[in-house]
Amino acid sequence: MSDTPDSAVQTVRKYIEQHRAAFLDDLAEWLRIPSVSAQPEHAPDVRRSAEWLAAQLARTGFPVTEVWETDGAPAVYAEWPSADPDAPTVLVYGHHDVQPAAREDGWHTDPFEPVIRDNRLYARGAADDKGQVFFHTLGVRAHLDLTGRTTPAVTLKLLVEGEEESGSAHFRALVEERRDRLAADAVIVSDTGMWSETTPTVCTGMRGLADCEIELYGPDQDIHSGSFGGAVPNPATVAARLVAALHDEDERVTVPGFYDGVAELTDAERALIAELPFDEAAWLATARSHGTLGEAGHSTLERVWARPTAEVNGIGGGYQGPGGKTIIPSTAQLKLSFRLVAGQDPDRIEQSVRDWVAARVPSGIRHKITFGAATRPCLTPLGHPALQAVARSMSLAFDGAKIRYTREGGSGPAADLQDVLAAPVLFLGISVPSDGWHAPNEKVELDLLLKGVEATAHLWGELAAALRRTRR
Repeated sequence: MSDTPDSAVQTVRKYIEQHRAAFLDDLAEWLRIPSVSAQPEHAPDVRRSAEWLAAQLARTGFPVTEVWETDGAPAVYAEWPSADPDAPTVLVYGHHDVQPAAREDGWHTDPFEPVIRDNRLYARGAADDKGQVFFHTLGVRAHLDLTGRTTPAVTLKLLVEGEEESGSAHFRALVEERRDRLAADAVIVSDTGMWSETTPTVCTGMRGLADCEIELYGPDQDIHSGSFGGAVPNPATVAARLVAALHDEDERVTVPGFYDGVAELTDAERALIAELPFDEAAWLATARSHGTLGEAGHSTLERVWARPTAEVNGIGGGYQGPGGKTIIPSTAQLKLSFRLVAGQDPDRIEQSVRDWVAARVPSGIRHKITFGAATRPCLTPLGHPALQAVARSMSLAFDGAKIRYTREGGSGPAADLQDVLAAPVLFLGISVPSDGWHAPNEKVELDLLLKGVEATAHLWGELAAALRRTRR
């Protein structure tokens, strides 16, 4: 690339400004499609969304665009081979389905009729995730304009799934089935965000997830607590004891082997987290909570990003109506979830939880544990050259700003890509907390959306060079 960094930045920005209006018009057209994967009545809309995107990617210049069928909602695949014989391959992941939304939920306008106010685009999917998928279309064209190329500096692939918002139930099977087509040297996930409008950041990892429901069975029916209480086991009491035993006095999970393999934070990683302008009072206000509590020896951000957790999501059993009812209930239920970090194996966690419960359920109580589909954690090493390429691209887009690093406390299907494709997963997102993912009046900041376009315009050249270095 012959341009100086400053001239490259200006060249990209000029191109984006020239195409901004058409880009936003096209995005608005896509946002009008109510591709709600969780609601069966919208299945035709999810398909229409996939077909619309495939056609748009073909118009962008991708010579290969396909709609891939699954046992659930369709995904979109696109590929643009690089003319460079030694070019690395990069796969971009996102999703085209969206959360349910209705005007009566509290939206100021129709959630599927995009509106621009105060340089913000309001619509369901504006940030999560259609806007962040779509910035790649203008970004790759800006990359070609900047470099004078006719093909990208990397062989560029896109995989945009259609059921992320309903649990990605068929995603791993799709990736395994199509692993040869999806093979890549690195994966870019554009389904994440930044710390704030004024603090650009790159995410380096997401936690995994294992969750279960525990059913406890005592008497064959509710029985009189006076006649039988104190002489037979009570499943509601057992449920309460399991919950009480789940953490010790330092808020550490007591399940044996739970922390085996956990990738502990290095001093350097803890220092990077501490650099972020974290306001605990503001964070608590966002959480609608009145105090912090968590594993001793770790800050709040460390707890939600880099430490594994166990949470009680629900507990029930016995009489819940008005007044008293003196019974020993016949059943009780618990719902637990475990957020996992790099180094933890969901299968081992599941077995450990099963063993832990079995050891604590007394004679006379039968129990059943049902686990949902697990999500594996993923983590990008801070020293990986590809991560540095993402950070440099973001810095160019943000006028040379220092790029800091975050993690996500939540979970997603990115780890399936890392696991099946054996490729590092990197995150490039421009959404900010105020965008209101899953909430009424979801929006995206237009200035930041176009910063995403800028970053990807620089990214493919940066990644081509970085990934070639990893081969040496």
